[in-house]
Amino acid sequence: MSNSSKEKNKKRKISLFFFVVVFKFVALFAIGGIYYYFSEQQKQVSYFHIEYPIVFQGDVYEKGAIIQNDQLYLPFQFISAHLDEGITYDEQTQSVIIISNENILRFPKQKLEKFVNEQPFEIEVETFISENQELYVEIEQLENVYPIGYRFFEETGSVVIRKDGEEQQIGFVIEAAKQKDLRIKTTNSYFSDYYAAVSPGEKLYIEFEEERFYFVRNEKGISGFMKKNLIENIGIEEIVIYRDKTFRQLEYPEGPINLTWEAVYSKNPDVATLPALPGINVVSPTWFKLKNEDGDIHSLASMTYVHWAKDRGYHIWGLFSNDFDPERTHIALQNYETRQKMIRQLLQYSEMYDLDGINVDFENVYLKDKDLVTQFVRELTALAHQAGLIISMDITFISTSEMWSMFYDRKALADIVDYMVVMAYDEHWGSSPLAGSVASFPWVEKNLTKLLEIIPSERLILGIPTYTRIWKEQETEGGNIEVSSKALSMRAVEDWIEERDLTPEFDDASGQDYVEFYDEEEKATFKIWIENADSIARRGEMVHDYNLAGVASWNRFFANDESWDALNSVLSREVE
Repeated sequence: MSNSSKEKNKKRKISLFFFVVVFKFVALFAIGGIYYYFSEQQKQVSYFHIEYPIVFQGDVYEKGAIIQNDQLYLPFQFISAHLDEGITYDEQTQSVIIISNENILRFPKQKLEKFVNEQPFEIEVETFISENQELYVEIEQLENVYPIGYRFFEETGSVVIRKDGEEQQIGFVIEAAKQKDLRIKTTNSYFSDYYAAVSPGEKLYIEFEEERFYFVRNEKGISGFMKKNLIENIGIEEIVIYRDKTFRQLEYPEGPINLTWEAVYSKNPDVATLPALPGINVVSPTWFKLKNEDGDIHSLASMTYVHWAKDRGYHIWGLFSNDFDPERTHIALQNYETRQKMIRQLLQYSEMYDLDGINVDFENVYLKDKDLVTQFVRELTALAHQAGLIISMDITFISTSEMWSMFYDRKALADIVDYMVVMAYDEHWGSSPLAGSVASFPWVEKNLTKLLEIIPSERLILGIPTYTRIWKEQETEGGNIEVSSKALSMRAVEDWIEERDLTPEFDDASGQDYVEFYDEEEKATFKIWIENADSIARRGEMVHDYNLAGVASWNRFFANDESWDALNSVLSREVE
């Protein structure tokens, strides 16, 4: 081979070497560039596509939850599909009916546990119907009945629900994972977009595996793919929903009791509109009433109201009434099993809504059922005390009315319950044939003195009216005087008087301010014995004068701000 040929061959080898080097460099650069491009171009995309998505057992439910008055509500359809197929909606009472089972409650005391779980019974929970006519149920009520727990994640809006006893495969993100790998991917490809970032050491729930990837779900309910080599310490976790099984001890309000009844007839008040209630230490919402002769109880209880009351340090004594139906009461009370069924429900509701007590309000009862009323209260109180609940009983003043007074065995009841609450009003009731004060001071003091001969003063709470009746006396064509009335709030009475430019005068006979007005147009005389801050304060003074347990005002809605301040000032005053 000539020198020139050797030289050319040498040059070709050198060129080929440089070509290979350059090619490898370009190839590596291109691959690195592609890798860098795709790793940097991966976008975070939204996982949830509805507001307040519900995540349950790894799936996102088709309808989201809603938030109303700062409380979380679940669709009724979700509950019936995934939590309880037997749950029903009652159109008449507009409430959801849940049938209890043996696991509905676990009380701390063996006797009480056996009693409550002895037989099934119905539980009603408050519902909410949205603008699109969808039915929703407050989740905290369900959490107190079913073995479930939930977490709400504000940043994603997701509601993650878990059931007690579920087993789930879990793993943890390795601590050495690189930042660019800490992502839950949309597909089982490294270069895919991602739903969420994770942190080293974060716990993930493993749904299944696919090739080199796990399909995982984080605590917020977001699911997707991660490479297997990024997850370690694989194991099984059992979901345990913790419940505090211990009831509170009997806890009485400090100082004189200052209770106000919250009248709930069809729905609870908007707590955002409720005024300050200085001095109040107990609220008693009228939530429960006897529904039928079988002993079922209708409930209007609300967790929203419970949170409002507890945030202000109020005790809650849920009111239970016989719906003032004498025949229904007679049939329900005469059967031992029916009485027990009623008590089971009251205990269940007390646990669900964190009640501190039950206020029993039985009125319009046959005299022949006197002993049955006492027996029911005796049975209720015995078990309620085990559950840490205070029992109070509403009564009237002593009179000859069989169905409104004589059926109360006041002496026996006073030995059973924690407090007796005398409804010291309706001296002149709504349909009274004579106009007069709702509760004149001489009438109250005379009857109170008589009642205290039977009931110890320290166990008696004085019921006081916050409403006023405006009476209308009008002459009929036959020359008779027709009397009618309607109840007004304190503020409404003030406005009525101001509109007519009237000046009240003090009435010695009633011990109250009084105003009278003749309407030329209607040919009628209007009379008002006024309840105001002054009369409320004077009623409060009776607590000190007679060493009473406190007061109970009917009801919260009728009172004005000045009356709450006046009552608080009197009750909080230390007696010399």
